Amino acid sequence: MRAGIRPRAAVDLPLINPNIPFVFRNFPDDPPSARRAHIFFTPDLMSFSDLGLGDLVLNAVRDAGYTTPTPIQAQAIPVVLMGRDVLGCAQTGTGKTAAFVLPMIEILSQGKAKARMPRTLILEPTRELAAQVAENFVIYGKYAKLSKALLIGGESLDDQVRVIDRGVDVLIATPGRLLDLFERGRLLLTDVKILVIDEADRMLDMGFMPDVEKIVNLLPRMRQTLFFSATMPPEIRRLADKFLMNPKEITVAPPASTAETITQGLVVVAHEDGRGPGVGHREKRAALRALIKRENVRNALIFCNRKRDVAVVYKSLQRHGFNVGQLHGDMSQPARNEMLARFKAGEVTLLVCSDVAARGLDIEDMSHVFNFDVPIHSEDYVHRIGRTGRAGRQGHAFTIAVPEDAEHVEAIEKLIGKPIPRLAIEGFAAAAFAAGEGRAHGGHREERGRGGRGRGGRGRGRDRGHGRDHGRGHERRPEASRAHQDAPKPEHRPEQRPEHRSERRPEQRAGETKPVKSFGDHMPAFLRQK
Repeated sequence: MRAGIRPRAAVDLPLINPNIPFVFRNFPDDPPSARRAHIFFTPDLMSFSDLGLGDLVLNAVRDAGYTTPTPIQAQAIPVVLMGRDVLGCAQTGTGKTAAFVLPMIEILSQGKAKARMPRTLILEPTRELAAQVAENFVIYGKYAKLSKALLIGGESLDDQVRVIDRGVDVLIATPGRLLDLFERGRLLLTDVKILVIDEADRMLDMGFMPDVEKIVNLLPRMRQTLFFSATMPPEIRRLADKFLMNPKEITVAPPASTAETITQGLVVVAHEDGRGPGVGHREKRAALRALIKRENVRNALIFCNRKRDVAVVYKSLQRHGFNVGQLHGDMSQPARNEMLARFKAGEVTLLVCSDVAARGLDIEDMSHVFNFDVPIHSEDYVHRIGRTGRAGRQGHAFTIAVPEDAEHVEAIEKLIGKPIPRLAIEGFAAAAFAAGEGRAHGGHREERGRGGRGRGGRGRGRDRGHGRDHGRGHERRPEASRAHQDAPKPEHRPEQRPEHRSERRPEQRAGETKPVKSFGDHMPAFLRQK
């Protein structure tokens, strides 16, 4: 350890304000090396002024119209101000962003950034979520003289470099663009005092964790790390133990739980498309249109598992006269920004999107969320429906399924700890999940897997032996295989197998050798003897 550097104290520091209603508890099953203290929030009401924030931040919060912090904000802000590492787990839409933005503004009010050396770093999995965090710094930091930079793909690299060259207090980035600038020598990370890893479980799903680990290794070891996630699977907990030092674990709700303000529903539609991935789309589109007409939809997100299905659903709704837009990863960044702006402004009522927008949209008054496809990964269900029912408002989330989705629905219900109520739509034959349905035909789980591949290469819709025309030719396979089994098999006669190569070429048998052809007069000069 370098001289003059004191290790962070392992004992709990007193709270800034002793009137804050917190209860700190150490669980006996925690390993001694972790020394993790769990914080529980008592339901007494408080205001932001009780959390130890300065007047500049409080004025900005008051101007934004907020007076009472959410549970994750009330618990995390004092701990961040103490300089402790934080492991936070809370539902989507509970104000996790402000839980680290507000204390960071307070901490950064002292000091000055150096050229190419940001003082804090915030890692986000998607461009939209990074832009949302940047907007929060603009709103809550308007009275503080702080500089920020947003490093995301799809934007001008030269403009981003010019901002970094002047020095920034807050650097908000996606892992890929950050490493790109670092490898070009345009960025130094040796002065980062605070690291924020937001939506860590989404980072894991999208395969960003190797890049995140590489970035963490480039940072100073003496830093404060804030680690936030909506779910807490074992992989995330192992990474937290690796990145954090004596963290405070803050949990305001059971991991992967859904908000009580969201009314959920599940519609199972019957179809005649056979089995396999992508079946029942025609029936599901009709059920989606019926749900939209039945509900009082003010604005809604419609999630699809695959980008190509986004275009199909978008064109179908547009053809039936709905005010609809689309958003997916293949769109350019300016087009995505324009579509998001139109949706937030109310110019577009329905937005068909892939999971690229599941955690990048922050619209408090979202009335509905429709899952056109059942999420393959159960954690995605929590994040999708978390776009509605935010900030205490009522929301509605409906999922459309086919009988083959039984395994995925079962995994979701196990994760959230309760069954999803079944709904019936007038004019549609209700279907039920058969016993064992989905397990025997759940091979298409790899279709949007986390890097997994099926037998046929990269597995774009062909998983575990399912061909492109699965469902059309599946019925003919048993007859073909049965005919193959009934066909007479040739007898095995090892004595007929030739033992020498000469026996395979009758023209080269002994006594029938052909004369060897030479170069004749055309022999090359270097072969001639002098």
